[in-house]
Amino acid sequence: MTAPTPTTSDWWAGARPRTLPAAVAPVLAGTGVAAYVDAAVWWKAALALVVSVALQVGVNYANDYSDGVRGTDADRVGPMRLVGSGRARPGAVRRAAFLAFGVAGVAGLVLAVTTSWWLVAIGAVCILAAWYYTGGSRPYGYLGLGEVMVFVFFGLVAVVGTTYVQVERLPEPAWYAGVGIGALACAILVVNNLRDIPTDRVAGKRTLAVVLGEERTRYLYLLLVLAAAVAAVALAVVTTLGALAGLAFLVACLPALRTVLGGATGPDLVPVLGRTGLAELVWALGVALPLLLA
Repeated sequence: MTAPTPTTSDWWAGARPRTLPAAVAPVLAGTGVAAYVDAAVWWKAALALVVSVALQVGVNYANDYSDGVRGTDADRVGPMRLVGSGRARPGAVRRAAFLAFGVAGVAGLVLAVTTSWWLVAIGAVCILAAWYYTGGSRPYGYLGLGEVMVFVFFGLVAVVGTTYVQVERLPEPAWYAGVGIGALACAILVVNNLRDIPTDRVAGKRTLAVVLGEERTRYLYLLLVLAAAVAAVALAVVTTLGALAGLAFLVACLPALRTVLGGATGPDLVPVLGRTGLAELVWALGVALPLLLA
């Protein structure tokens, strides 16, 4: 049997581009805070962006591999899965995940050498968290802890870390920004898991959405959107009122909220992923630009 040869389009689809705003947004927000409290260091911001995007792509490929070999993706609705669809061999997808983690590791090592060596430990924890989300014998993503990981690593760690490597301290505004970004990053995962409740139940994958059930998961999405709004207000209070421009994300979120709270299921939830990712990017730009100008 001839080994499958994935195309460039297949690899791009497997990287799940709708999730990439969740990697760009924390770096924008963290750099905005750095500029406000001291000064932005643009080459460090660029390296932080490489770390963030590479980790996001790596975790997407790692999830594709781990869910694929477990059979969780056999009847999955939504973006194409490389392993589950048979487009790529599991080993190739696993190597792609490790390559992405390697890129993140190299960029992170440069930041650690020029900032603080303890960042090496933080980076190692980030990579381990990315792999064991669905990897290993007891993946925590199957135990309802995925949202916790996303909030911590793609919210607090990503934003506060971006600020730290530029100003070498942990200012209060960075934490508020981390909460706002983390809440919307979680919202992306909540929608993803809401869509997959039927297949995840069959596969024995106990995501938080499976545990909560459809109705409460829909209200969790609303709660996360509201948390992001509160975080934008809090950030504006401790920095500049211009940061209230971050509330513009609500415009992008309204169609998504109507879809989620309206009871949409399956493929009808797929566009919500993109809209929520866009909302996160708008939140980051809305607060970062006023902070840079201030």
